[in-house]
Amino acid sequence: MRIDLLAALAGVFIAIQSRANGELSSRIGNSLEAALISFGSGLVIILLIALFHPGIKRGVAKVATAVREGAIPKWRLMGGALGGIVIAVQTQVVPLMGVAIYSVAVISGQTATSLIVDRIGLTGGGKKMISRHRIVAASLTVLAVLVSVWDRIDAKHLSFLAIALGILSGGVVGIQRALNGQVNEFSGQSFSTSLFNFITGTMLLLILFAGSVVTRQSHLSALPPGPWWMYLGGVTGLIYIAFSATVVQHVGVLTFTLFSIGGQLVGSLLIDLFLPSEGVHVGVYLVTGILMTYLGVLANNDRALGGSRSRRVAND
Repeated sequence: MRIDLLAALAGVFIAIQSRANGELSSRIGNSLEAALISFGSGLVIILLIALFHPGIKRGVAKVATAVREGAIPKWRLMGGALGGIVIAVQTQVVPLMGVAIYSVAVISGQTATSLIVDRIGLTGGGKKMISRHRIVAASLTVLAVLVSVWDRIDAKHLSFLAIALGILSGGVVGIQRALNGQVNEFSGQSFSTSLFNFITGTMLLLILFAGSVVTRQSHLSALPPGPWWMYLGGVTGLIYIAFSATVVQHVGVLTFTLFSIGGQLVGSLLIDLFLPSEGVHVGVYLVTGILMTYLGVLANNDRALGGSRSRRVAND
């Protein structure tokens, strides 16, 4: 499968995961517990797969050897914990600003950070210059997301602190993708990289949820009844992390981000058409935003611009 299609497909899985986790969170009445269930189920699934998949075990062994020999610092295995931080911030910020504004803030943070981590070569796949067309592509994508959610933005929910936290969350996502790409370079097996993510992410969310229970800010609830697909968050997250860890090695974080955002918007369109949330409808803003997103993708595509203008810089 082409690497750009793989990135777009990863975005579709993000949309599916968001819909599933949102439904679970709504029914269970606790966003943090829903996130823990999502991460925890993904961890159980990848552990079961690892039992029968020698390649995953070899990938874990390669990373362990790299850590032991000092080829990769231990802290770079903490990409999943960063994902857990994003979930924790999301559960606190979204009620303050709404999903639409949060989405724009997160995408802004992602694209800005993607330019930076690509420039310093944090993915392990080499450095990329911050060129004019890459800045244009990132700006177009942020504008496209803004347009796609324009009819869902509620000015009453505007909060500069919440927006700042949303942008920060997006930046953390960009760093997480870069770290996963670097781990994947050593593991050679994307599902091994996913395993590290789910271990650290689940541990962090478990600590946060236990703390909220102890302080009586929340309580442990039984699994609620509902549609079967609301428990797919872990599965879709597993696939998404595996895809992203592979793709960013080859194309960098920015290009992956642009393609995955396009896939996420297309996935959102399909979900709104066939499995809509209450009160949500497909409008011209979403369709326009999707088209604008792929203009951003084209602006970042060297071949579409008539040659390679994104120069990779050799590592120092």
